[in-house]
Amino acid sequence: MTAGRGEGYWRRLVRRFTSDDEQLDADELSRRAEESGCRKASECCSGERAAVLGRLRSVALHPSTATPTLEAELFDGTEGVTLIWLGRRRIPGIEPGRHLRAWGRISERDGHKVLYNPYYELQTSG
Repeated sequence: MTAGRGEGYWRRLVRRFTSDDEQLDADELSRRAEESGCRKASECCSGERAAVLGRLRSVALHPSTATPTLEAELFDGTEGVTLIWLGRRRIPGIEPGRHLRAWGRISERDGHKVLYNPYYELQTSG
């Protein structure tokens, strides 16, 4: 084992014992997204096409007189991206805690990153 690899191992081990569960979870989500080839949400800019991978934190229906929308917050360990499906009240499999990969063109709404009508793939959580 080289000194660099050993140092990385010990650094990760110390971090695992000194970090809180929320930070460890965020690190794992970020690592998984990076390994999948997806972009980190924190690195995505408005107007570019991007694929993000993470866990749905929340899902909410916003009914309106004109067009209902289903909105979900996807968190990848670095930042959240709001997924918005226009004209949808429910999508099977889109529920809090579910892992998914979503892609499309990044937009901004009220200073937050948004994907409108994104393409998506449901993922296994393991």
